[in-house]
Amino acid sequence: MKLADLDLNKAYTYADYYKWKFEERVELIKGRIFKMSPAPNRLHQEIAGKVYLRLGNFLYNNPCKVYIAPFDVRLPRKSKDDTDIVTVLQPDLCVICDPSKLDVRGCIGAPDIVVEILSPSNNKKELKNKYEVYEESGVKEYWVVMPTEKTMLIYRLTDGKYVPSRLMVSGDIVTSTILPGFSMDLTDIFSGYGDEES
Repeated sequence: MKLADLDLNKAYTYADYYKWKFEERVELIKGRIFKMSPAPNRLHQEIAGKVYLRLGNFLYNNPCKVYIAPFDVRLPRKSKDDTDIVTVLQPDLCVICDPSKLDVRGCIGAPDIVVEILSPSNNKKELKNKYEVYEESGVKEYWVVMPTEKTMLIYRLTDGKYVPSRLMVSGDIVTSTILPGFSMDLTDIFSGYGDEES
């Protein structure tokens, strides 16, 4: 089967998604198929790697675990049955502190932290569709990294709604209410980014 064989106007579930074996990577958002961008560029991957290393080093021997894409995050609304799950995402990074949400296929339920690193081709999807499902499903912190601007926002869930941080730039230190004691200097994260064509 190829992606082109599917009806992109139809609603699908995780049961469908799990059977697909085509080369293109896709995500399901409320039953709709969204094609993922081609492989991220090298500089996107460098930023993802730097954030992953900082989170991974901090979480060493910690019950919270950090995962890097590709890693399926299933966000159930009614039940955890594969045929009821209509949102399956692959965030760039996610932190999960509840081990009961982990299984051999990834995460089922809201991660505590989701990190998305924007690329020019996916900004609308990230900022609108994913924002909505992360908020609805209860992701406590949604970090949005904007490499071309060398900026970052953290949306923190407060009374069921996201409240944005101020816009953070190089020189700012990122902290997390989920991970007391964690800090990350954005100067280090963005160093080398934009010094060449992306």
